[in-house]
Amino acid sequence: MTPTAHALIGFACWFVVLTLALAFLRIYITATTGKALNSFEPDGSDTPGIGRRFTRARDNCFETLGLFAAIVLGAQLSGRVEMLDGLAPLVLYSRMVQSVTHIASTSVPAVLLRATMFVVQLLIYLYWTVKLLG
Repeated sequence: MTPTAHALIGFACWFVVLTLALAFLRIYITATTGKALNSFEPDGSDTPGIGRRFTRARDNCFETLGLFAAIVLGAQLSGRVEMLDGLAPLVLYSRMVQSVTHIASTSVPAVLLRATMFVVQLLIYLYWTVKLLG
């Protein structure tokens, strides 16, 4: 399996891990507070701080998974997927750091790290897009 395939599948798996963690957090909240399991707001606004942060980290992952997949698909269809192999793992690792940082803290340094990891991903996507279209 290529590094790009590993990274894309890893990205999808990371989304699943975040979704499961959020589900377990909501089950825990239900068990400890009596809140109905089917009454949570989709945006996490009715959960403690970490619940909101888990929700946003998971949503951020979902929001960019399609972009990553579309670029990989375009590269595959054009027979140039190997062009992505060098940076694809960095996309996955920067996404994971972004998510963990988002969950762990809302301090200014954490927000700056999170933003930096997001910009790294966007710059890689832009670089790939220019190379694929050029």
